[in-house]
Amino acid sequence: MTTGVRILVDADACPVKDEIYKVAWRRCVPVTIVSNSHFRVPAHPLVTRVVVSDGFDAADDWIAERSDAQAVVVTADILLADRALKSGATVLSPTGKAFTTASIGGAIATRAIMADLRAGGDQIGGPKAFAPADRSRFLQALDTALARLQR
Repeated sequence: MTTGVRILVDADACPVKDEIYKVAWRRCVPVTIVSNSHFRVPAHPLVTRVVVSDGFDAADDWIAERSDAQAVVVTADILLADRALKSGATVLSPTGKAFTTASIGGAIATRAIMADLRAGGDQIGGPKAFAPADRSRFLQALDTALARLQR
């Protein structure tokens, strides 16, 4: 099911939606915002909103089923990143870090260790706060990924 270069966004907690729109409009690439709830998206012909059920992993399932080598998936969800990579998609975190087939195994293992520590009652910190440098890095990573796919 190839439909051309496009961006699929795991949107419920995505802090870089405005940056995605900016790059997508400049490059004329369609964006699909996938969420479990309604929120405002720009009224623009390149932006589509998909609201899935609030079922467990419903947004992840929708995105994974539509991921392929022409998709850029934006997500902070490591398990969705793994599924999208297996479909051939380019996967970026909102901080601009690219998930790759070489790095995803380590990310999944770290996620599992942290979950075990939390389950055991350990007080561990969460991820670093989102910073302006993350936003800038994301803009560059998205633009680079789209340029590569549009060649």
